[in-house]
Amino acid sequence: MPTPIDVLVNAIADQVVARVKAELSLQPSVQPALLNVKDAAAYLGRSEQAVQHLIFQRDLPVVRVGRRVHLHRRDLDAWIEKNKI
Repeated sequence: MPTPIDVLVNAIADQVVARVKAELSLQPSVQPALLNVKDAAAYLGRSEQAVQHLIFQRDLPVVRVGRRVHLHRRDLDAWIEKNKI
């Protein structure tokens, strides 16, 4: 027969599992196609300045919306493939 503490621990564990499942189901599964410079830098594992330098050198194509600069995820993947050794 389980002790009262075992029953309590199991009840808490069940509630934690339920909350984690609920949080995971709230996460969006669709990833944006266009990234800003900050997100593109994180995606590439580079600094924002390094990405801006690649844009200035025209190594990375951009999508401009007004003054905003966006990078397409597909172009970032192509840049990665191009620069593999």
